[in-house]
Amino acid sequence: MDMDIACPRCKTTKYRNPSLKLMVNVCGHGLCESCVDLLFLKGSGNCPECGVALRRSNFRVQLFEDSNVEKEVDIRRRVLRDFNKKEEDFSSLREYNDYLEEVETIIFNLVNNVDQLETNKKIEKFKKENRELILKNKARAGREEAELEALLEEEAAQEEARRAQIAMEEKEEKRRKIRNKEALIDELMFSTGNAQSIVRTFAESRAQDAAALAQAAPAPVPVKATQFSTGIQIGRGSGHIEFLPVPRADDTPLFHYEAPQRLFDGPSPPSWQEVDQLGYLAHIRGASDEERAGGYNSHIGCLRALEDAMAGLYYRANREGSVF
Repeated sequence: MDMDIACPRCKTTKYRNPSLKLMVNVCGHGLCESCVDLLFLKGSGNCPECGVALRRSNFRVQLFEDSNVEKEVDIRRRVLRDFNKKEEDFSSLREYNDYLEEVETIIFNLVNNVDQLETNKKIEKFKKENRELILKNKARAGREEAELEALLEEEAAQEEARRAQIAMEEKEEKRRKIRNKEALIDELMFSTGNAQSIVRTFAESRAQDAAALAQAAPAPVPVKATQFSTGIQIGRGSGHIEFLPVPRADDTPLFHYEAPQRLFDGPSPPSWQEVDQLGYLAHIRGASDEERAGGYNSHIGCLRALEDAMAGLYYRANREGSVF
C-alpha cells in the first residue's frame, strides 16, 4: 500500500507525510527529497546503503517499489544507449541473436554485481570499436522520433480542426432549427391555410434541406502516411497489407436448420404445451426460485422422465428401431 512507503534513512512514511516522494539513482536505493537535499548538498555524495558515489542530478522519482527493478531499468537504459545496433546491421539472424544475448548478459552482470570490472571493460571496448555506428544509429533514432512527433502534431491539429468544424455545424444546426421553428409559428399565426398542410410542408422542406446538407458534406480527409527509415508507414498500419474483400451477403448461403433424428422406439412423448395441459406437472416437484433463476423449469424434468419411460416400448429384436 502507498501508506507503507517509507524513507529508509529518516523513516518518514507516506502516512505521516502524504507528499512524500522517494528518489532513486543508479544504485536503485530510494531516498526522500529531504534526505537527497541534505546528503547531496554539494552536488555529489555516497549512497547511505551501498556506499556508491552518486550525483544529485541523476536522482529521479521512484516508479517501482522494488529497488532491484529500479536499478535494472536505469542500467538497461544506460546500456542500450550505446548498444543500439539494429537487425539490419548484421549479416545473419544468428549474429543478431548472439548480440542480443550479449547485451542481456552485460545488463545482468551490472545489476547483480557480477564481474563488473570485466563487464565495464567490454562496454568501453564496444564503444571504441563501434563509435561511428553508435552515432549513426543515435541520429537515425532522433530522426524517427522527430518524424513521429511531427506526425502526432499533425494528427492532433487535424483532430482539433475536425472538432471545431463539428462544433460549428452543431451551432449552425441549432440556429437553423430556431429559424425554422419561428417561421413555422409565424406561418401558422398569419396564414389562412390548413394547419396540417402547413406543418407537412415544413416537414418536407426540412427533410430536403437535411438531404442536401448530407450530400454537400465533405468527405473525411485520410491521415497522411509517414514512412520511417525502417520502411514502416505510420498512419496506415505497419506497411501495406492487402486484405481479401468482404463477401457480399447475397453470395453467402443461408443457414438451414435440420432437426436431428432420434431412434426412439416408443410412443411420441407429449409436447411442452401438452405437459401442462394434461396434468403431468401435478406429479412433479415445482422448481424453486433459485432453480428458475438458473434457467431450470419443471417442464424439463417432466419431459425427460416421460421420454425415459416411453423410449424402447416398441422395440422388437427382429426389426430395426423406428425413427422419431
